[in-house]
Amino acid sequence: MDSNDAWSTPSNDALLLSLVSPSPSGVKTIGHSFHPKFTYSIFGDSEEIFGYQNLEINLRYNASDMRPNLSITYDKKFAAIGDTEATDVDAILRELLPDVAFQKKKDFETAVKSLRKNWTPPGKLATSFNVISRVQILVPLYIEGGSAIDMDDPDADRWTVFFLYQKKAASSDADINPYVFAGYSTVYRFFHFRLPTPPQSPSEADLEKATLAQDFDLSELPCRNRISQFIVLPLFQGKGLGPRLYSHIFDDYIKHPQTTEITVEDPNEAFDDLRDIADLQYLRQLPGFQALRINTDINIPKIGAAPNNIVDKAACEAVRVKAKMAPRQFARVLEMYLMSKLPEPVQPGISPEKAAPDATKDQKHEYRLWRLMLKKRIYKHNKDALGELEIPERITKLDETVSSVEFDYARLLARAEEQQKNLAEEQPKEAAAVAVASASNGSSANGKRKAVDDGEKLASKRARVDDE
Repeated sequence: MDSNDAWSTPSNDALLLSLVSPSPSGVKTIGHSFHPKFTYSIFGDSEEIFGYQNLEINLRYNASDMRPNLSITYDKKFAAIGDTEATDVDAILRELLPDVAFQKKKDFETAVKSLRKNWTPPGKLATSFNVISRVQILVPLYIEGGSAIDMDDPDADRWTVFFLYQKKAASSDADINPYVFAGYSTVYRFFHFRLPTPPQSPSEADLEKATLAQDFDLSELPCRNRISQFIVLPLFQGKGLGPRLYSHIFDDYIKHPQTTEITVEDPNEAFDDLRDIADLQYLRQLPGFQALRINTDINIPKIGAAPNNIVDKAACEAVRVKAKMAPRQFARVLEMYLMSKLPEPVQPGISPEKAAPDATKDQKHEYRLWRLMLKKRIYKHNKDALGELEIPERITKLDETVSSVEFDYARLLARAEEQQKNLAEEQPKEAAAVAVASASNGSSANGKRKAVDDGEKLASKRARVDDE
């Protein structure tokens, strides 16, 4: 065994997070403690911490106001030899945690016990910044490629933070606060300037007047809102809280008159699934969306371009604008919805052995039109890549991709149906109340991740895989 191995500890194993709350006997852990998914942005690509034996890094949070407390323990520490020395864990984490996290354990437990019972989740600017500074370390720990926030950014007022809390049933202990932090999401506002049609050239006097106007309010400008960070703590995953938080955010901006579009920054595959199903369930409630149909009167030409009016383009655009969805996202959900309306004999499914009656000529025609609509969109978004292939290979690659997307849509439709069934079963039951509070001016990312890729990945699902 390499002598260095005895002094190296996997950082994902060493770091342990937990939520705690006061109890008559002291401070107790809620549920179970949990490890991070990623630590490479903190401790390096190898995710190893050198210089300790039996290293334990415990990061405890008060479950209500998310006051952190860090403790670092170990049996032995490597004695420096020349330039080789133990990793300074304390110094590294001081860059990510507020000073309050480094108070003594006794002071932390006193603060937890003394938090007033009538404390409620933050909704004011000063408080929201305080909470964000405490929880921002969760971003690199649970979002691959996620970056720490910068609360000093001059554009910080473009951020909104949505906090997810569980409100527990009343306790016999009058001093215990009922709120438990479950997760949060950040949303960034981009100003959306649209040129008039036809373009007009304002006079210099008009421009100066607009610039110098004392009552000019940036918040009244049209904007695109982008969901940037989205975290539900492991203790609360698998309970349907992610879709509920996303749907609340979406509904909030649907009602916001200045918002023209709601987008998502670089989602992983699990979040894509959550978003697709939530968007499908929302759109299915709109009469205009329900009215969209494949025009089966269209003939498919043997040669030449594919038809443009398989589905009424003007009607689609009207619904998309009303739903404030990005064009690609709306197109995908529409394709999924129309696939669910295909006749059973031609409707793609996730079970290849599924028996179905023979399809009629009209049913096959409807399926070909739907597949052609899907194929046309995928080709458009991958035109450059496909253009480098010979025509026979291009056709094969495109067909493979369409078949892969078909299967993915069938999988999502099955999950959506299962969720609806579970929701119907849960509605008569009493569930724990979950409060969602929003606070403006939450935070700003210290470094931007790349924007959402607007094209399908050819012949495969996206490689970003993460458990919900």
